[in-house]
Amino acid sequence: MFKLLKSKLKSWLGKSQEKEIEIKKDKKKKSPKKEKKSKKNSIKKKKIKSDSKKEITQETPQKEEITQEISKEELEEPIKEEITQEISKEELEEPIKEEKIERKSFFSNILSKFTTSKIEKQQVEQIFEELEIILLEHNVALGVVDKIKENLINSLVGQESKSKDIKNKVIQSIKTAIEGVLINSPNLIEEIKKYEGTYTILFFGINGTGKTTSIAKIANLLKNNNISCVLAAADTFRAAAIEQLELHAEKLKVPIIKGEYNTDPTSVAFDAKKYAEKNKIKCLLIDTAGRMYTKENLIKQMEKLIRVIKPNKKIFVGESTTGNDMLEQIKTFDQALGIDGIILSKADIDEKGGTALSVSYVTNKPIYFLGTGQAYEDLKVFSKKEIVESLGLD
Repeated sequence: MFKLLKSKLKSWLGKSQEKEIEIKKDKKKKSPKKEKKSKKNSIKKKKIKSDSKKEITQETPQKEEITQEISKEELEEPIKEEITQEISKEELEEPIKEEKIERKSFFSNILSKFTTSKIEKQQVEQIFEELEIILLEHNVALGVVDKIKENLINSLVGQESKSKDIKNKVIQSIKTAIEGVLINSPNLIEEIKKYEGTYTILFFGINGTGKTTSIAKIANLLKNNNISCVLAAADTFRAAAIEQLELHAEKLKVPIIKGEYNTDPTSVAFDAKKYAEKNKIKCLLIDTAGRMYTKENLIKQMEKLIRVIKPNKKIFVGESTTGNDMLEQIKTFDQALGIDGIILSKADIDEKGGTALSVSYVTNKPIYFLGTGQAYEDLKVFSKKEIVESLGLD
C-alpha cells in the first residue's frame, strides 16, 4: 500500500515541478531583465509621457504574472485533492473488504453446501472440516473431535435441506454434538444438604494446580449456603502447606484440624473426621499433598487414606491451562484412586477453553467448578453452555 502511495506522490510531484519550470520560463520570456529601481522608474515615466497605449502594454505582463501565480497555487490544490481521492478509492477500500471477510462467520457459507433435498454425509463432513480446525486450536483432544463429528453426522444426515431454518438446525446440531461429550454436573450443595451425617470430600492433584486455594473457595461457598464445614490439613509434606490452609481457615472463620509435618496424613484425616462427627459438622474438606502422577509410592499412600476415610467425593483439581497434558494426569489418578469429579483451576486465564471438553469426555466424570481468580468468590459452577460459547461458535 505504501509503495503505491509513494509512486503516486512521486509522479504527482514530478508534474507539479514541471509546471513550475514552465512557469519560470514564461516569466523569463515575458518579463524584462532585472535592473536597478532607479532605472525602472525612469523607463516607466518616459513610457507614460510618450504613449498611453504603451502603458497598457507595460501592465499586461504584470497581470499575466499574477494569473500565473494564481494558477500555480490553484494547481497544487487539485493535486492534493487528487491524492486524497485516489487513496480513498483504492487504498481505503481494501481494509473495508478485508474486514468483511474477517467478519464472515464459520456459519456464513453453510447454506451453499446443501445442494440436495436431504443432507448427506459428505455435506456434513465438508462443514466439519472447518469446525475441526476450531476445536483443535482450542486444545480439544483428537479423540473428542472424532466423537463430536460422529454426533454431528448422526443428528444431521437425512434431514431436509430446503427448509428456511436449515442454518439454525445445523448450528444447533453442532452445539448439541459438543455438549454431548460433556457430563452433566450434579448439584454438589444439594447433595451435601440431603446427606445424613458428615459429608467428606477428598481433594488431590499434582503440585501447583491451586488445590489448597480451591478448598478454601469451596469452604466459602458452603458457608454462604449455611453449611458448616471443617478443614483437614493432611498435606504434611510440603513446606508451609499447613500454615497456608490455616491462614484460609482464620480468614473464613472455620475450624481446622492439623498435625505435625512428616506425620502420616491418614491419621490427620481420621482425627478430622472424628471431630466433624462429634461436633455434627456437615462437611469435611481434606487437603492432601500434591503428588506427581508418575510416583507410584505417593499414589499408594493416597489409596490407604481412601480406604480408611471412605470419602463421599474424591475431587481432582487440575489446571486448565495445561491443556491436553492434564489428560495423562487424570487417567492415572482415575485408574488408581477413582475420580468422582473435577475442579478446573485458572480457567480465567485459559483463552482456549477446550480442556474441559477433553477432560470430561476422557474421564466420563463431571466438572463441578471452574476457578476464575484468587478471591474466595472466584468459583463458578460449571456450565455446558458457557463452554460452547468460549469456543466461539455463537
